Amino acid sequence: MSSSASVSRSEFLKSVTERGYLHQVTDAEGLDAKLQGGPISAYIGFDATADSLHVGSLLPIMMLRMLQKTGHKPVVLMGGGTTKVGDPSGKDESRKMLTDADIDRNLQGIRSIFEQFLTFGDGPTDAIMVNNDDWLKELNYIAFLRDYGRHFSVNRMLSFDSVKLRLEREQPLSFLEFNYMILQAYDFVELNRSRNVMLQMGGSDQWGNIVNGVELGRRVAGAELFGLTTPLLTTASGAKMGKSADGAVWLNADRLSAYDYWQYWRNTEDADVGRFLKLFTELPMDEIARLEALEGAEINEAKKVLADEATKLCRGAEEAAAAAETARKTFEEGTAASADLPTIDVPTADLNDGIGILDALTRAGLTQSNGDARRQIKGGAVKVNDAKIDDQARLLQSADIGPEGTIKLSLGKKRHVLVRPV
Repeated sequence: MSSSASVSRSEFLKSVTERGYLHQVTDAEGLDAKLQGGPISAYIGFDATADSLHVGSLLPIMMLRMLQKTGHKPVVLMGGGTTKVGDPSGKDESRKMLTDADIDRNLQGIRSIFEQFLTFGDGPTDAIMVNNDDWLKELNYIAFLRDYGRHFSVNRMLSFDSVKLRLEREQPLSFLEFNYMILQAYDFVELNRSRNVMLQMGGSDQWGNIVNGVELGRRVAGAELFGLTTPLLTTASGAKMGKSADGAVWLNADRLSAYDYWQYWRNTEDADVGRFLKLFTELPMDEIARLEALEGAEINEAKKVLADEATKLCRGAEEAAAAAETARKTFEEGTAASADLPTIDVPTADLNDGIGILDALTRAGLTQSNGDARRQIKGGAVKVNDAKIDDQARLLQSADIGPEGTIKLSLGKKRHVLVRPV
């Protein structure tokens, strides 16, 4: 097994390497050769644990999109069957058991997301969506164990991170969950048999499961299968992708407005801008290089481009333009925006020394007292320049002054005050 790709000639592997999608691949040279030989089919699995996916699922979705744009066929595998079991990877405890009705409802909600990113149809490179419940629910348990279970070593299964970490933390791992990796491996074999799928992709936490499928296909069918993973994605500060201070950053429009989705990307940390432009937009690499070289206040222009491009992909060009215009009117229209928002003047010297956030909120009239300010921060209602504050000892300082010469204090979604140094 190879941990990284060598110099690639296929457009897909060159692109995923250049843009930072590639973490591990089972046989880089073999896969590269297959990709050069014509369209291949590749899949990624998504379990239906909620009625929407969030930004944490965006990296694999973008991988499928890139696969299609480079002339190959994406297969979206919905885990209607495996959701009933629960993937233990990266989990400290068992998932909540969902009913069939819950899973069906979640599948309906998730399907619409992929239509934003992929072209579905009957053509050689058109995407298709399949549900592993279609074959898993028909399995004969004894026959399955005899035909497939004998190819799995419990000793080896115990060594995989998804199992080992749970056991090391002394968290219970049910026999139900222990079967997950066998079922996922079987999915790969079944998709190869029925759809000629030869590549499974997923996050780095799925490496062991993917390798199992590659090896199972070789053992039971002599199939030449490949696996590829993306890196574990966190922000520069170590936060997990898909979460914000307000909760999950949902991809479905009925769960999160286009404006809030746009703002999520606009609030990207400076150190992440270049990386996220490569992963979550389709801008040319030379344009990304220009944007990520911006410094100081100019980096905000790159963040706006990131927000525009990421929102276009997920919500469409009209929604992205409307979200950007709302942001411009609310926060960046200069005197017009300032005229619409109350403004308080504070001595520049105070900001140089730092004003406590509790004092600033009370001075601005957003809270009645320091105690009230503490409660609002604890409740997640306070933002500085649209970034949520959870530290009651946070200081408002000169470094917070934005390009318009003010600091924006917010309480909830509708109450805003500009702090202007004088």
